[in-house]
Amino acid sequence: MALNGDVCVVTGACGFLGKRLTRLLLEEEKLSEIRLVDRQIKLEDVQSFKDCRGDTRVLSRASTVFHMASIIDVTGAVERSELYGVNVKGTQMLLEACIEENVSSFIYTSSIEVMGPNASREPIHNGTEDTVYECSLKFAYSKTKKEAEQRSLEANGELLPDGTQLATCALRPMYIYGEGCRFLLGHMTDGVRNKNVLYRVSLPDAKVNPVYVGNVAVAHLQAARGLKDPNKRNTIGGRFYNISDDTPAVSYSDFNHVLMSPLGFHIQDKLPLPLSLLYVLCFLLEMVSAILRPLIRFVPPLNRPLLTMLNTTFTFTYKKAQAELGYVPRYTWQEARNSTLEWLAEQLPAIRDEVKA
Repeated sequence: MALNGDVCVVTGACGFLGKRLTRLLLEEEKLSEIRLVDRQIKLEDVQSFKDCRGDTRVLSRASTVFHMASIIDVTGAVERSELYGVNVKGTQMLLEACIEENVSSFIYTSSIEVMGPNASREPIHNGTEDTVYECSLKFAYSKTKKEAEQRSLEANGELLPDGTQLATCALRPMYIYGEGCRFLLGHMTDGVRNKNVLYRVSLPDAKVNPVYVGNVAVAHLQAARGLKDPNKRNTIGGRFYNISDDTPAVSYSDFNHVLMSPLGFHIQDKLPLPLSLLYVLCFLLEMVSAILRPLIRFVPPLNRPLLTMLNTTFTFTYKKAQAELGYVPRYTWQEARNSTLEWLAEQLPAIRDEVKA
């Protein structure tokens, strides 16, 4: 069911995924209005949008909210209070405002990291939404995303002032890659500094299944269409969905190499140290960080939870999203790879100049 005539709100609209969804909405839906909420608006080439920074009326007459805004942090660089304030409190405040303004549909962008992995590095192969997995989350980021997801799903069915009910759902994408991915740029920059050799921080057999940004945007659109459809609304409302595509399962480090090898990059054969010693090193760095904290803020480049994430097989299917949302990846692996490679090639000269400077 199309969103024709609707007013849609996108938070985090200038982010990696937010930009892609905004363009998709403008291309495929005849919306009455699309309102973009972000701390910075850089979509100069997009004409049919409204910049709603700081506008308390942003939700007035809105029918669908895509809540993508959050702080992503896996190194501990951001204070826990700031993460909680944005990721949890911000989501709660937005939900309350949606109820007050009779917003009918709310789609929360979660993350597969709310699932794990756990400290024992127990693997998941082709997991589903029903997979049982014991995990005590260690990242402050993962904890706040999990709580925000729970609050979003618990709000499903809330009675609105106009007598209707709010319908919510959450999408859990895998690691998202594609044009604009800052993590890929960071790895490529490190590779340039290391004489075109990418660092290995994950074991080859620790496989994950990344997902292309264009396909994640399509999944969000399908979720919104589903929540608008009276025949699907009750099925989708209150549920979360794993979002992956047909990108081959590979380790994080080898995935970087797959994308960047055509640009002349190689990759280290082995981890710089055995995995057990890397855990010891991370522990020592965390202790140094704790000791120095009263004086200076030292953020180790690698920590134990991140090391666990990078070295645990963690793959999931999108079958439930396909069955209930009608989600089908629009871009093939080859198309996604080619588009990402082309973008990386465009960024490489500037990165090389920056490293030389």
